[in-house]
Amino acid sequence: MKKISDNWVVSNLENALGTWNEKLAELWQLITQTPQSFKGGQIWSVIVSINSALQGIGYGLLVLFFAMGVFGAAASFRELQRPEFALRHFIRLAAAKVAVSRGMEIMTAIFNICGGVVNTALSGIGGAVSTATTLPTEIVSAIEDVGFLQSIPLWLVSLLGSLFITVMSFILILTVYGRFFKLYLYTAISPLPLSAFAGEGTSGVGKSFIKSYVGVCMEGAVIVLAGRSPCRSACPCRCSSPGCSAPARL
Repeated sequence: MKKISDNWVVSNLENALGTWNEKLAELWQLITQTPQSFKGGQIWSVIVSINSALQGIGYGLLVLFFAMGVFGAAASFRELQRPEFALRHFIRLAAAKVAVSRGMEIMTAIFNICGGVVNTALSGIGGAVSTATTLPTEIVSAIEDVGFLQSIPLWLVSLLGSLFITVMSFILILTVYGRFFKLYLYTAISPLPLSAFAGEGTSGVGKSFIKSYVGVCMEGAVIVLAGRSPCRSACPCRCSSPGCSAPARL
């Protein structure tokens, strides 16, 4: 960020906004990346290996949950011999087997769908994504006109404001990295909870897992909206033109 004043109060705010703009630019770059491309795809390769290794355990749990579901739902041995009873449970077993064996594809498809929502939120922001937040010249002039004694409490307030902006920028970045960690964790262990679909009594575990994973994917949209709020006054003339590229004002 170009320095616009030598005033110590303005310098505090400039440094804080410089950190905010830097972290926000990194955030926009990270939020559009997929788990496959994050950090060059090296982490994804490890996750794929872990997922493949856990598939064997997933198949074992699948058989166990299937047996638990069959004997838990059957009131008597005669009911086990009913064709519709056997057909219903074997369809559930086949579906659970596909879910375990194709877990990576299922997780990737869910992420792509949620990623479309995130991209829609990003496109709705428009020029605010590439707009840097700067101090208005009116505020800079007003601060420079303040005397030395009066500037001391103003400096303390600006220091607190700068600290708040800096902390918020790092919290947003850590949230994005934490989101990637959770995406990798869910994808790696997906064969285990997906195997729970094999049993009627345990299928709730699989449903809760899918819902939680969708929630993690949708965190991207929440992060986009949180990062947008400081830029919602992107046009200093307060116009509503989407093509205005003037610097954002606080």
